[in-house]
Amino acid sequence: MPWDSVPWFTEGGAEHSSEVARLLAYAAFGGAEGVVGSLDLRVQALTSPAAAVRITNGACAIVSRADGALYQAYAARLPNGDEVPIAGTGATARSDLIVARIENPYSFGENWPQPADPKVGPYVFTRVISGVPKTTRSVREISPHESSITLGRIDLPPNTHAVTPGMITDLRELVSPRRDRRLYTAFPTTLSTLNYSDNKWHLWPGEPARWNIHVPYWASRVKIVTTLAGFRLTKADVYASMRNVFGKMVGQDTPIDDDQGANTRRSTIVLADNLYVPGELRDTTQTLSLQTYMSKAETGDVSVDAGTAIIADIEFVESPDAEER
Repeated sequence: MPWDSVPWFTEGGAEHSSEVARLLAYAAFGGAEGVVGSLDLRVQALTSPAAAVRITNGACAIVSRADGALYQAYAARLPNGDEVPIAGTGATARSDLIVARIENPYSFGENWPQPADPKVGPYVFTRVISGVPKTTRSVREISPHESSITLGRIDLPPNTHAVTPGMITDLRELVSPRRDRRLYTAFPTTLSTLNYSDNKWHLWPGEPARWNIHVPYWASRVKIVTTLAGFRLTKADVYASMRNVFGKMVGQDTPIDDDQGANTRRSTIVLADNLYVPGELRDTTQTLSLQTYMSKAETGDVSVDAGTAIIADIEFVESPDAEER
């Protein structure tokens, strides 16, 4: 029979195969796998550190890697969290990988033991893969054919019998992260100049390079790329810096080092940042502006005018997070 003869969904009491049901899950998750929500299935130290870790409640998608399991995935949930023991170390440090794993003995090619009660399983577990390289970031590096996803890694120092937060590396991935990318533009109509001055930061060029931007409630990072095309330099050599400022978050300093003398010339300046968005900024409106630092070391000036275009490319990203919203 060339087809799986009962497609999802057929009436009349037709019996649907588990493979077709897993095909539906695979399609719903877009063929991806990982945790469903950014706070799901976090690996945490216990409130009083001990030889165990806690996995917070949540849900996940896990692609089936059983033989012949093309376009199949599992949807699994952990309603109340889980606690798993972590063995202590002796004289040698050790790294353990924490994974969520499907153990389905009925899937073709799988050799997991059968549960005592096939109706309730369990068929999904939190598992500890002990003694992995400290650089490991995915279960695929250790067990490429297991139906499992990576939650975290624990790096235990020698002679340790309690897991503390600093030993845990979060390795979760979101199955379907949300993104919101928008472009903001500004075109100055008059000349605005910042003279070489006082070795201090100035809120410049000010308007119109100043935008009020709403932060999505789900955003955990913001990527900001601001480009100033036709940026004007005059009088003498220029040594300055510019940076993005988003709300109270200050971006990376970008130096402007120009040694072309006293003629009027133009340049393109690009500022780029990838910033964590703290919980108190989510679902609020924040101002994006620019700051410029003018050094006394050189005597040139900078300016924007009608020949300048200022473009801010803003992308909010949802990623695995540890902060409640």
